Amino acid sequence: MPVIRLPDGSERRFAQNVTVAQVAADIGAGLAKAALAGRVDGKLVDTSYVIDRDAALAIVTDKDADGVEIIRHSTAHLLAYAVKELFPDAQVTIGPVIENGFYYDFAYQRPFTPEDLETIEKRMAELAKKDIPVSREVWPRDKAVEFFKSIGEHYKAELIAAIPAGEDVSLYREGDFVDLCRGPHVPSTGKLKVFKLMKVAGAYWRGDSKNEQLQRIYGTAWAKKEDQESYLHMLEEAEKRDHRKLGPMLDLFHLQEEAPGSVFWHPHGWRLFMDLIGYMRARQEEAGYVEVNTPDVMDRSLWETSGHWFNYRENMFTTQTEDERVFALKPMNCPGGMLLYKQGIKSYRDLPIRMAEFGKVHRYEPSGALHGLLRVRHFTQDDAHIFCTEEQMEQECKDVVALILDIYKDFGFSDVRIKLSTRPDNRIGTDETWDKLEAALALALDHMDMAYTLYPGEGAFYGPKLEFVLRDAIGRDWQCGTLQVDMSLPERFDLHYVAADNTHKRPVMLHRALFGSLERFAGILIEHYAGALPLWLAPVHVVVMSISEHQQDYAEAVAAELRAGGLRVDADLRGEKINYKIREHSLMKRPYFVVVGDKEKAEGLVAVRARGNRDLGQMSPKTLIERLLREIQERGAAT
Repeated sequence: MPVIRLPDGSERRFAQNVTVAQVAADIGAGLAKAALAGRVDGKLVDTSYVIDRDAALAIVTDKDADGVEIIRHSTAHLLAYAVKELFPDAQVTIGPVIENGFYYDFAYQRPFTPEDLETIEKRMAELAKKDIPVSREVWPRDKAVEFFKSIGEHYKAELIAAIPAGEDVSLYREGDFVDLCRGPHVPSTGKLKVFKLMKVAGAYWRGDSKNEQLQRIYGTAWAKKEDQESYLHMLEEAEKRDHRKLGPMLDLFHLQEEAPGSVFWHPHGWRLFMDLIGYMRARQEEAGYVEVNTPDVMDRSLWETSGHWFNYRENMFTTQTEDERVFALKPMNCPGGMLLYKQGIKSYRDLPIRMAEFGKVHRYEPSGALHGLLRVRHFTQDDAHIFCTEEQMEQECKDVVALILDIYKDFGFSDVRIKLSTRPDNRIGTDETWDKLEAALALALDHMDMAYTLYPGEGAFYGPKLEFVLRDAIGRDWQCGTLQVDMSLPERFDLHYVAADNTHKRPVMLHRALFGSLERFAGILIEHYAGALPLWLAPVHVVVMSISEHQQDYAEAVAAELRAGGLRVDADLRGEKINYKIREHSLMKRPYFVVVGDKEKAEGLVAVRARGNRDLGQMSPKTLIERLLREIQERGAAT
């Protein structure tokens, strides 16, 4: 007689074994209809799962994150079902859930076309409307291998053959379509109502470029139509905001195949880049940091000591000299910071030492992973290494967290999520050390009353870390800053300080980057503001335009006065019509426009417009300077 404990604390008793679906029906008809799966003692299962013992049960519906993921997983299988009906010679491989959707890889004799995707999506809708039951079956491994071979599904047979002999495998059947899957799945295709196929791309079998190429069909699926419409609208907005288009259009930067993963900054883009450095430099000085700089190229032995050579070698650029010494372009700034700390004897009175560095690093990223400013091979980190005592560690962590959140607010990011990533399988250091460091980060957040999400196994190889995820203007998340605590590298480099009792002790090392990568942060800013950067970050604050050649001298004088007042100014004295000039500079997303005609010249005034076609009327150049400097000082976000 199973006793089922529900999330609200209530219990239900049954005279015999019972399925998740039967428990949902016992609770109510509405829940029975909404049930997609169950969580039994923490494990996700199908609604057909039989409970034969006392257990805790939560019914999963489309209101739960698990429910949406199950919908997406099941829709991937519905996609494969439709493809097999329409293209019987296509072979199915794998079809996992990804962020906001799913994909499925197929082997087929010709490329799928956009028209094929429309036809497949239509067939998916037809199969969903039929409300076909989805059932789980358990087969012996060898029987499953033979079955898939017999129907020509050689990729699927290869996947199953890799499972240890003697193990059973779970298959899911919907109509005539059978697929390998651990599940769970929705109880019937009728639960899949909101989906859309997005695109087709190339992929390699098992992700290895040495293997045959497959076709990957991407799709998105949701519980509610309005959620999908919101997502598709976000994608449209993202397309408009794509920094790879806006960067060249706004004359900020460009990329070239001759330097893959590296940025060619134009004058206006370099101004933005240097403003970011200037801002961070000032904030760090206020917070008690000293700025340093370390070499870009260092001997292999240094990277062996740090552990990077053994844990990060595939991402490093190396070179060899005539005497066969091997050097590496630094992928990280940490070892250089270690060597700086070791110069001279350090006392407990010197700690904490906060060393900041705008260090250029080089990391090999596969060419297919490169993505504008967001994923590059050569970039600049706003790095810092803090050396402190164990007693100072928690407060230093709190100070870094407070600083980073305050900085993000200045740039218009108030919605920030924090991830705590703990020890990975591939790591250095003892479990005792990892316990101490993980506890320090968690306690710092708890004492600051900061919410965070735990990500087990995703820490750096030398220490746990906090990751700061920004949500932008259209709801996308961007991982930016990091804070890592580390006691392993100080030991590897034999760092110490003289304690109050005159003994030598190891410092704790905090690795900290707030922007993360300046290139990446610049790309995020461009997309967040759709290129219309706030005045304080805009490469050009004001464009001064003359209506005709009769005002050129006055326009030049106004531009000079505004520059002398501390503003960044362009002057457009071309003989073009004023409306043409305004339109052209509007496309460049300049924050303010100054127009001077005969009337303004005669009265010593300027006519001012703000971005978004806002007419601010006439004012003196001095008044305009005061107004804009005040806005810059307040770091207001321009509309």
